[in-house]
Amino acid sequence: MKIDILTIFPDFFRGPLDYGIVRRARETGLVEINIHDLRAFTKDKHRTVDDRPFGGGEGMVLKPEPIFECLESFGDVEPREVRLGPGAKQSVILLSAQGRRLDQSLAAELAALSQTEMGRIVLICGRYEGVDERISEHLADREVSIGDYVLSGGELGAAVIVDTVARLIPGAVGNQNSTRQESFTETRTESVTEPAELAGDGPSSTCVSGGLLDYPHYTRPADFRGMAVPEVLMNGNHDQIRSWRRRTALEKTLRNRPDLLERVALTAEDEELLAQIKLAQRNGKS
Repeated sequence: MKIDILTIFPDFFRGPLDYGIVRRARETGLVEINIHDLRAFTKDKHRTVDDRPFGGGEGMVLKPEPIFECLESFGDVEPREVRLGPGAKQSVILLSAQGRRLDQSLAAELAALSQTEMGRIVLICGRYEGVDERISEHLADREVSIGDYVLSGGELGAAVIVDTVARLIPGAVGNQNSTRQESFTETRTESVTEPAELAGDGPSSTCVSGGLLDYPHYTRPADFRGMAVPEVLMNGNHDQIRSWRRRTALEKTLRNRPDLLERVALTAEDEELLAQIKLAQRNGKS
C-alpha cells in the first residue's frame, strides 16, 4: 500500500514514522510512505501556500493550487468520481475538524485498500484556519477528524491515521489475531462459553472484548507490593478466564464508555452480567 502525506511541515514526520509497527511495515515493504512538501508546488519566490479568505475573516487559509498540483504530479491517483464509487482502490483524505471521526471501523475500511493492486491513501494536512473549500468539494473523497477538538494542523492526525491503518495491514503485526481482540474492534458477538476452535470467526477463547473496551491485563510478578493478580487468571481454567474477561470488559465499558454498549449486540449472558455489575455498583461494590 502507498500512503502519501501532503504537508507544509515535512520534517514533522521524521520521528513518528520511524518506530514500532509503522517502521517494520515500511521495512518489510507492506507500506510505502512518501512525504510531499507543498511548498515545492508553489510558483512565487516566497513559496506562498496560504492566503486571506474572500469575504474577510480571521486567519489564513491554504490555497488550492499547491495541493491540486502536488496530487496531480503523482499521475496514478484515481479520479474523484471513481474513488467515491463502489470498488474504489484509493482514498484522498482531507484532515479536517469537520470530518468524520476516525474509529476502528474506518481504519479497517482504509486498511482494506492494501489488498488491492493500486491501494493508496493520500492524506492532506490542513493548517491555519483550514483549506480552500474546493479541495474538499473537488479533490478529496472524504474528510476525517481524529477527535472532537481542534489541532494546529493535520500532521498529528495524519500520523495517527498512518499508525492506526498500518497495524491492520496483514503481516504488519506479528500475531494478526491480536488486532481483532482490541478495544473498539467489532467482532461477532458470541457466548463466553464458545469453544476455542470457533475463534477464527471472532476473538479467541480467552479474548472476548470485541466491540467493548479491553479487559484488564496482568503480568509477572503475581504479587507486586501487595497487589495480587486475580486468582482466576492463574488457575488454567479457560472457561472461567473467558467469563472473567468478558465481565471485566463490560464493567470497564459501563464505567468509562457506556455509549459503546448501545452499539454492541449483547448476548443474554452479557445482559445478565451487566445486571449483576449494576447491582453491585448500587450496593457500593466494585
